Amino acid sequence: MAQLNDSPYIVITGAAGMIGSALVRHLNDQGRSNLILVDDLKVGDKWKNLVGKSFVRLISRHNLLAWLQGRAQDIEAVIHLGACSDTTEKDGDYLLKNNVDYTIELAKWAVQHHIRFIYASSAATYGDGNQGFVDDERALIKLMPLNLYGYSKHMVDLFLQREGLLPYVVGLKYFNVFGPNEYHKRHMASMILKMTSIARQDKKISLFKSNDPLRFRDGEQVRDMIYVKDAVKMTAAFLDPPYCHLGGIYNIGRGQPVTWNHLARALVRGLEGTVEIEYVEMPPELSKQYQNYTCADMNKFYSVFPSQLAPSFTPDDAISDYLTYLLTGQRW
Repeated sequence: MAQLNDSPYIVITGAAGMIGSALVRHLNDQGRSNLILVDDLKVGDKWKNLVGKSFVRLISRHNLLAWLQGRAQDIEAVIHLGACSDTTEKDGDYLLKNNVDYTIELAKWAVQHHIRFIYASSAATYGDGNQGFVDDERALIKLMPLNLYGYSKHMVDLFLQREGLLPYVVGLKYFNVFGPNEYHKRHMASMILKMTSIARQDKKISLFKSNDPLRFRDGEQVRDMIYVKDAVKMTAAFLDPPYCHLGGIYNIGRGQPVTWNHLARALVRGLEGTVEIEYVEMPPELSKQYQNYTCADMNKFYSVFPSQLAPSFTPDDAISDYLTYLLTGQRW
């Protein structure tokens, strides 16, 4: 761990998760190590995502609010990535407490003490996309999430807007982020990880048949997939001048959709073996909340940030890089 120094802290919640731990790596690579990491490790090997990274202290999420008291003068920013990210979660009371109330309490504390607050919203707030995927705060009230997880994120966005706090914080609507350090996510891991695991074992990749065949052929459902290394680069940009004064909602995606068929073929090439692509029925429960098309409108981000902060990994490049981790079990 890093030595305590005179630099202000950056507090990162969800720090042992995929995006959180990758953000720690990115900040370490920038020379920043005065980091306070926050997570709920429970039972499992999520802690391995933090091995080899430099930080000051790891705090349980249950102790964070108490730890913050009296320390505002020592903190530069709070980046709140911790939440239940299970899109199939049915316990609304749990999501209300964990995703909504906790985020609002942290946001209010940060704004009160004039501390940079960046939090993870989600592309799940856009629902089926009928209202588009534009990060326009004026259109927030029109969005219709398809699941409780998306609604929990949406409630935070709406609360901060209603209370006049949104201009003083940044909400990042992450699209489909994938990459190293997601091994612990089990059924919520990216399809890239799942497809690779099955392909190596069974020599096949299973994709969902279309639940809307008039608009999408099997495997032609579309996702905005962004590699985690790009996602954290874009996230960290909101810490630095002059962007550290920006507020509001911003999409974090590539803005260029890709089909599951394309991703599967890229995996087959990367695995360099005979792998069959098959199509299976989509579970009825999933079909009710399945997004057949997502594509981030990135005009707002690109109108503010320089071009070098645009995602640098194409889907093919990202899969090639990710396979170097998946085939060795390494973390980033």
